[in-house]
Amino acid sequence: MKKRLIAGSAIAALALSLVGTTGAVADDKFRDGKGISNILSGLVSNGTLTQAQVDAISKAMQDARGAGKAAFEAAKAERIKVITDALGIDAATLEAKRKAGQTLAAIAGDKKDALIAALVAYESKKIDAAVADGKLSAERATALKSKLTAGITAMVNNEAKIGKALKGFGKKGHGRGDK
Repeated sequence: MKKRLIAGSAIAALALSLVGTTGAVADDKFRDGKGISNILSGLVSNGTLTQAQVDAISKAMQDARGAGKAAFEAAKAERIKVITDALGIDAATLEAKRKAGQTLAAIAGDKKDALIAALVAYESKKIDAAVADGKLSAERATALKSKLTAGITAMVNNEAKIGKALKGFGKKGHGRGDK
């Protein structure tokens, strides 16, 4: 049973990797989980997987999606704390000013350089942690850090979103190069 589940997971992973080339519409469908369900149903129909295996794969994917959302929200909260600490304001004030259309640079005023320095230090620590955890090579960390100040400055000035400013995280931030 365990071998079949592993084989089924490998098949699902292969199917997911092939999906990336089908375009934005298909990508959105898979992001919502609908396309994956169709593929897994097909694998049950042709006898490659059992329904129990598909249920286990689906649950694992839902759990991973939930964990990913939680990690994203936690990282967002950390960044907001870095910003609010550097500027000496609370999160509600920051959110209200951003919703009113102010850039981080405008909100920061004369604290703009301190904000950029705080964000660069925070992101550098995150990169260092990824290297320490074996998730990122030292060479890749050096390359990312070389773009950090310019990227964060562009983000603070509202010239670019963080993902665009720090090219190299790849297409949609998924590590596929500068696409």
